[in-house]
Amino acid sequence: MAFITPCWPGARSRAGWLVWLLTAWLCLLPLPLAAAAPAVELNELHVERADDGLYLSAQLQVQLPSVVEDALDKGIPVHFVLEADILRERWYWSDQKLVSARRYLRIAYQPLTRRWRLNVSSEPIANTGLGVSLSQHYDSLGEVMAAVERIARWRIADAAALDEGGRQFLRFQFRLDVGQLPRTFRIGTVGPSDWAISVERRIELTPELGR
Repeated sequence: MAFITPCWPGARSRAGWLVWLLTAWLCLLPLPLAAAAPAVELNELHVERADDGLYLSAQLQVQLPSVVEDALDKGIPVHFVLEADILRERWYWSDQKLVSARRYLRIAYQPLTRRWRLNVSSEPIANTGLGVSLSQHYDSLGEVMAAVERIARWRIADAAALDEGGRQFLRFQFRLDVGQLPRTFRIGTVGPSDWAISVERRIELTPELGR
């Protein structure tokens, strides 16, 4: 006995239409993005106790995004901030801040001399004036960034500040100061993530640290 299965053109047409819709929907789904490499890494962080205070040394690895390099090439200064806070742990409240140390860095390209200038200060450096700061000149961006990445024996606290007792921690941060950029850069088409250069670490300050 022969069996005949009816084939309805309408059903076949609807099935094809559903397949097409499903394919189009899958194509519109966002593809997973590869994790971007961090713009800055903290390879080393060393704290040394001395008779006159606490010294910090560190080695950074900074990869400037293209938008930051473009701004520098156009003569726009870029500012970085080093922050070191000594905190004392309190079980009944938030940690108490005992000491705050800051170091401000300003990188600028000088088109007339084709050289790079790095200003370092313990006070904020405004674009309208360099204030009291140490100035050094370099022949390339690579050389100036090498100087920025290496922090050697930065005195962050007096010895008296370390005699408060209790459990103490060091909170260290390196970041790009977006607030020092021209307003057109802060509200322009460049996304905030393009300027996100920051790294932070927290370590315990034990009595025998650095001895």
